[in-house]
Amino acid sequence: MSVEQPDVLDGAIAPAENSALFGHEAAEAFLAQSYRSGKGHHAILIEGPEGIGKATLAFRFANHVLSHPDPALAPALLAEPDPNSAVSRQITSGASHNLLHLTRPVDEKSGRMKATITVDEVRRAGHFFAQTSGTGNWRIVIIDAADDLNRNAANAILKILEEPPKRAMFLVLSHAPGRLLPTIRSRCLPLKLSALNDVDLSRALSHLGLDPGAKGQAVLERSEGSVAEAIKLINYGGLDIAEALADILASSGRSARQSLHKLADVLSGKDSEVIHGFFTSHLESVVAARAREAALAGDGTRAERLARLAGDIQERLRVSQAYNLDKKQTIIALIEDVLAAL
Repeated sequence: MSVEQPDVLDGAIAPAENSALFGHEAAEAFLAQSYRSGKGHHAILIEGPEGIGKATLAFRFANHVLSHPDPALAPALLAEPDPNSAVSRQITSGASHNLLHLTRPVDEKSGRMKATITVDEVRRAGHFFAQTSGTGNWRIVIIDAADDLNRNAANAILKILEEPPKRAMFLVLSHAPGRLLPTIRSRCLPLKLSALNDVDLSRALSHLGLDPGAKGQAVLERSEGSVAEAIKLINYGGLDIAEALADILASSGRSARQSLHKLADVLSGKDSEVIHGFFTSHLESVVAARAREAALAGDGTRAERLARLAGDIQERLRVSQAYNLDKKQTIIALIEDVLAAL
């Protein structure tokens, strides 16, 4: 029996349950060989774009370690997890005493994921390590994702990383490692994953039973090597959102204003969290791309203006959420600022 995870996209498989990983063979080989050598680092920073398989790799490696607690006897390569093994059953059900998955908690009142990983969640790691493992096995904490740690939680994690317990391992996931505390990064061994190429992305979508249909090429191009982005494009109307934004940025006048309000209505509607997140990430990518174009064209002033705006988008959204500001007006203001900067 699997544990319900509200942050798993429709059409996706929870990382703890996913038996397949595509495009990261070199990273898998590195982890297996590093562990087998007995000289593996106690904290590994698995970094790369969102939705490319970082969490799946982390659970896959955790399964490998817990299935082979003696590094010297571990296989040279990570094998596909055996769903019938005791370790796999415990991991997929969330019942493993040797693995803790730290992620954003669910708000009991709303039933939705909170905006950050709180210090209370990190304290669970302290209790987790304080318990004695009945098997003497490794104790593994997956932080998914460290980008979501608030300041107090990040400092609490840092204290544990500075003096890790014996036979403890941290798998720290990050979509944007540059935003992490430098002291956290310095205590981790970085393992960079790249976005999937079209072949591996197509294989991953096929594994999920997803068919992009006639818009397959558009999905591959706009997803930028991310399975999560491809799912949003296919199952959540992401292609329509991206096309609507492109039309707004390319037009002007009353029709553009009407289109802007229509798009903001869709993005601020009930149960729109996924597509809202897709839009803001897509908007950030579009603005960053326009900044690069301006720089290449020799327009340094516009490039700097756009680059600064791209960097501010996520912070403005966090402030809006923290103060419960009107979501529609926040979206409109963001797009209007982009139009002004162009």
